[in-house]
Amino acid sequence: MSNLVQKFQEYSGWRNAVLSALARYRACVESAELSDAAGEQRLARLAARLTDDKLSIAFVAEFSRGKSELINAIFFADYGQRILPSSAGRTTMCPTELLYDETFPPSIRLLPIETRAQAASTSDFKDQSHVWTVLPLDIHSGDGMLEAFKQVSLTKRVSVEEARLYGLYHEDDADSAMAVGEDGLVEVSQWRHAIVNFPHPLLKQGLVIIDTPGLNAIGTEPELTLNLIPNAHAVLYVLAADTGVTKSDIDVWRDHIGAGPARMVVLNKIDSMWDELRTASEVEEQIDRQVGSVAQTLSLQKGQVFPISAQKGLVGKVNRDAALLAKSRLPQLESALSEELIPRKQEIVREQLVTEIDELAGASQSLLAARSRSVVEQLVELRSLRGKNQNIIEHMMKRVDLEKKEFDGSLLKLQGTRAVFTRLSTEVFTNLGMDILKQDIAETRKAMEESRFTAGIRAAVKEFFTRVRYNLGQSARKTEEITAMMSVMYRKFSTEHGLALSSPMPFSLDKYQKEIALIEAVYHKQFGAAAVLTMPQVALMSKFFDSIASRVKQSFLQANRDVEAWLKVVMAPLEAQIWEHKQQLKKRRQSIERIHVATDSLEEKVAALEAIQNELDEQKARLDALETELRNAVRAELSALKAAA
Repeated sequence: MSNLVQKFQEYSGWRNAVLSALARYRACVESAELSDAAGEQRLARLAARLTDDKLSIAFVAEFSRGKSELINAIFFADYGQRILPSSAGRTTMCPTELLYDETFPPSIRLLPIETRAQAASTSDFKDQSHVWTVLPLDIHSGDGMLEAFKQVSLTKRVSVEEARLYGLYHEDDADSAMAVGEDGLVEVSQWRHAIVNFPHPLLKQGLVIIDTPGLNAIGTEPELTLNLIPNAHAVLYVLAADTGVTKSDIDVWRDHIGAGPARMVVLNKIDSMWDELRTASEVEEQIDRQVGSVAQTLSLQKGQVFPISAQKGLVGKVNRDAALLAKSRLPQLESALSEELIPRKQEIVREQLVTEIDELAGASQSLLAARSRSVVEQLVELRSLRGKNQNIIEHMMKRVDLEKKEFDGSLLKLQGTRAVFTRLSTEVFTNLGMDILKQDIAETRKAMEESRFTAGIRAAVKEFFTRVRYNLGQSARKTEEITAMMSVMYRKFSTEHGLALSSPMPFSLDKYQKEIALIEAVYHKQFGAAAVLTMPQVALMSKFFDSIASRVKQSFLQANRDVEAWLKVVMAPLEAQIWEHKQQLKKRRQSIERIHVATDSLEEKVAALEAIQNELDEQKARLDALETELRNAVRAELSALKAAA
């Protein structure tokens, strides 16, 4: 088992351990009635996010760099043969995602190239099942799977006019002219995108593999530039030792990848430098020189370039040839990838979990503390009645009535706050609403279509981003107003009525503002600051805007969901403790009233409250233990899990 596979399995085990601890904690909270509907929703979302957690690795290269072979070597060697087609020439014709979704049978879903004629991105089509061609995948037949995978590589010949409609042919582009055959037709991929649903053990655990075509597809399919590559947790950029670093290699690296976290360069096909007429040290020196040259060209440290032979590594694994596998240097790449990628991914998930758990645990503990404090206060109150006359008891009843009156007065003020809260909540969605965004997208498309000059097209896109930023900014200000207002109410009820309330749950739209800034930066990087765009660039910009609109819509949809979820929970702790306080005031009044009527029931009431106090103490002990167990599961390191196993 490779280090990468082992590390990923450890990560999956960590995730499952957290899920189990979360389920036990959740059951305890529910049984003790320490969670309202909003809190229960948060716990459910937290569990769903862990269950659906994905880890994506993108493989990027020009054609004939051995990228598909590298995927076979790392992930599919256990099948004893190649799963992805790998041969001389170009085998990956469209972006391909390998993943596992248990709601679909094993299959290959193929998006026809004809969809490029529509003003929609690949993401827009993912929920439109009728558009895709679906091929069943026989997972019990290696040959059958290989045959099915070959469908992804199919091409078709179309007229120049049709290719132009898809944005794949432009008269001003020299490369396009060369693509026209003697029959006057242009060869294009038959498919725009492929999704392979395959129950491989790692894919079932949440791994997603993204196989990308070469420079031409990266430039013409904005989904790669705006979505798949930037959102991948790791990007492996594959070069070939037999070709060196070409101009197109440099263009892809600088324009679409660049140095950064979990961005790794693989120098493949080092077996082309193996020479039986040279000593091992001479071969080593030649490989080292090539690595140094690549590192210098791409402005990297030598340690960031990994020389390997994917083909020999695959053969070594299949034939169980340890010497050949070691010589291929594939294990070094797998180790570096596992050490770079998986701990970083775990840390990101861990930080999110800690924040959520702190807030959820704080709310549950506060509610439990409020119940316990109320019982203690009642016990002190009732014990003080021992041997007292009726006048004292009547005085205590009046005191409880006064407390209730003051509390009811605060609740009346809270009604006014609720009205303001409702108004501000509506105003948040006024700017964040999808209808406004759709209108902005339509107006931008219209302006781009009507403009005949580069400046007009750029101005339309610039205005679109300006409106998007403005709308997000306005919504952010409204959420800040809500937070400030709720902070005042939390403090009021804490100081005036002794409710155990911390600050309201914080919220920010910064994440989405940064996402929009990133999308805009990719747009500027793609089209530069050239004063005049060529016709091919104008056509590409139109396609690119389709993907921009899709990404912004996804961002706004998620922002809407997050704001909606926050609005449901920001008041929940306050309302839960208000309800609890009202119930306790009612119980106190009833207890004293009954004692007023029949003094002999005092000791019975004290005994009943002491039993409740013991039960609350036991609940707190259980909750503390399960909370500690959950926090320990979240904090556990992968190496510790391995040792425990």
